[in-house]
Amino acid sequence: MAFNPNAMTFSQGIQRIKDACKASNLDISQSIVTSRDGAVKKALSDLEVTNVPSGFVKFQLPVSFDKATQTYLSFGSPRTKVPPHSHDEGAGLRVILSGSIIFQGADLTAGDWMYIPAGKSYEFEVGPMGVGMFYCYECCCAS
Repeated sequence: MAFNPNAMTFSQGIQRIKDACKASNLDISQSIVTSRDGAVKKALSDLEVTNVPSGFVKFQLPVSFDKATQTYLSFGSPRTKVPPHSHDEGAGLRVILSGSIIFQGADLTAGDWMYIPAGKSYEFEVGPMGVGMFYCYECCCAS
């Protein structure tokens, strides 16, 4: 197949996410999920994208946002503890770029991610080498 980044509509992409989550019994509306969770790994196998240039592997993440988002880069010092907190105005997605964080006993390292539903409290500790993260949150007043 020739590479065509417009082969699927946005709506089709959202439906694809919903179908993969249903098939893997993944409910992102009520619980925090990370790239290390078993149900996520199953969903990702259904969300592999074959419409990519030669030499690439691509997966659609099993999450989506309904509102405009705000994006950030964040860098944390080794062993910093982030206390329990929530983001009440919108769901969030954190992607580990370098270093690591420890979340519920799982060591999330470069390339791993976690999805946090709006209002869900969580905490984590930065790993021994620090962390660099990209993250985005929905903005409740932007839509």
